[in-house]
Formats: sequence, C-alpha cells, structure tokens
Amino acid sequence: MIGNEEEDVTYPEFHLLADGGLLFVYRSGASGRGNMVMNRYDVKSRKWERVQDVLVDGENERNAYWQLYVDQSGTIHLSWVWRETWHVETNHDLCYARSFDGGRTWYKTNGQKYELPIRLGNAEYACRIPQNAELINQTSMSTDAGGHPYIATYWRNPDSDVPQYRIVWHDGVNWHNRQVSERKAPFSLKGGGTKMIPMSRPRMVVDNGEVYYLFRDQERGSKVSMYYTKDIQFGEWHVKDLTDFAVNAWEPSHDTELWKMKKQLHIYVQDTRQGDGEKQVETEPQMVYVLEL
Repeated sequence: MIGNEEEDVTYPEFHLLADGGLLFVYRSGASGRGNMVMNRYDVKSRKWERVQDVLVDGENERNAYWQLYVDQSGTIHLSWVWRETWHVETNHDLCYARSFDGGRTWYKTNGQKYELPIRLGNAEYACRIPQNAELINQTSMSTDAGGHPYIATYWRNPDSDVPQYRIVWHDGVNWHNRQVSERKAPFSLKGGGTKMIPMSRPRMVVDNGEVYYLFRDQERGSKVSMYYTKDIQFGEWHVKDLTDFAVNAWEPSHDTELWKMKKQLHIYVQDTRQGDGEKQVETEPQMVYVLEL
C-alpha cells in the first residue's frame, strides 16, 4: 500500500470520508507494544498516501485499542483505551481526539491542537478507568447532529465484580458517563489472546438525543438485543430482544453509511462460535441475516 510500517499489521479498518476518499488505519506492532498508523486513498490520483506514520504512540511500552467514527460533516472522531501488556486486564482509561482535515491535524474537545504523536502524557482523557476493571477494548462510537461524540463500552465499578454496559459522551462542555445495563453475572477479563466472554462489545447509534445500543449477553440467552432511551442524560433505559434465537459469540455490526445517510439501522446477524484464546469451535455453516429496524 505504502511500503513502510507494513510488516506487522493488525486491526485493519477502512472508513469512508465525506469527499469520497478512503481512510485506512491499523496497528503496527503487537499487543501491549504498538502504534496507530493512518493511510488515505485519493480517488483522483488513485493512489494511497501516508497521513500519519504514528498517530497514537505506545512509546514501546503500551498500545492503543481504538474505535473510530467519521460523522456526516467529515470530522474524524477517535477514542481509545491504553493497554500496558499482552494481558487484557491491563486495559485502562478512555481517551479522545478529533480531526477536521482528514486526519492531518488533531484536536481536543477544548479546541487545543495536539502535538503529534499522541501519547499517554498528552492525551485527552474522557474517562479515567483503572487497570483490572474489566474494561473492554475496541467497541464503537457515534455522534449526534451537533458532532458531539458518544462512546459505547463496558467496565465494572471498584465495589462490584459485575461489568456493566456504559456510555461516555461529551455535551460540548464536559465529559459524562452513565451506566446502561443492570447485569447480575460477574466475570473477569484476564489473560492474553482473544477471550470468549459472556457479553459482546456494544455498538451504538444516536439520533436526535435518542440512543440505540446493540449487544449480546448470556443473561438474555445470547440473543441480538438492544437498549434504548429517548434522553441520554436522564431517560430510562429500556431493553428488547431483536431475535428469538441465540447467536452465541456474535458481536454487533451495522451499515454505518446507511445510518448516516438515511437513519436506517441494518444489522448483520450470524450465529458464530469461538473458543477462548483463538481456539476454533467446530460448527455447521450458519445462515446470514440482515436485521432491518
């Protein structure tokens, strides 16, 4: 694609930009030791170019696990947790940055321009979360009509052993966070590799103050489920199962561009299986569905 920093590529993602260009981000390095790299495809020249060699720098001591979202105005929103080692229990904190020019310059919510690369010491912290809090990495983001960022995630409080779904958002002045779920079952995120855990990473969309929060949880029979509220700050959270069958290790994904263009929520659904630590699970081929809400 470019020719450098492409030997150890993990967590590749493509994102469509407002001008028709294509953004490609990935981690160069390994778990607990890696940097975030950003490329861009120009539709006029039909060539890839490097936007950032090191956007988020782990300083050879940690790495960022991010979620990225491009809103309708073309602003790129980026949030991430830090991980200190290969072990998932060293995830901590939730950080944020945004770019108005396709990823070349980056800002904090107070308008302060970042000196790149972004590191542990100069990052904006949307929420301080300690290690060993069952904080999940790589979840999802969205924005409202005003371009304010919303981040879906989960972690547990220090006085509890039960992780809860959460939402973290910025209202234009301050960061806020709120618990979404009322889960009862404890579990622990510990060890390396891909974990088989009882609840999925969440995925979320926002529309005129209403929030739709997709998830899968063993407590609800591992179905496709959704929390929703009409008021992010004070409204009651309701929950509904969207399927009458289990999807096991499924994690939510949706057509992001269709949502941005038409506010239509189309969800990719397939019963999937996964063993702990990258172990394969034998299963028959499974039907693929698109759930239209």
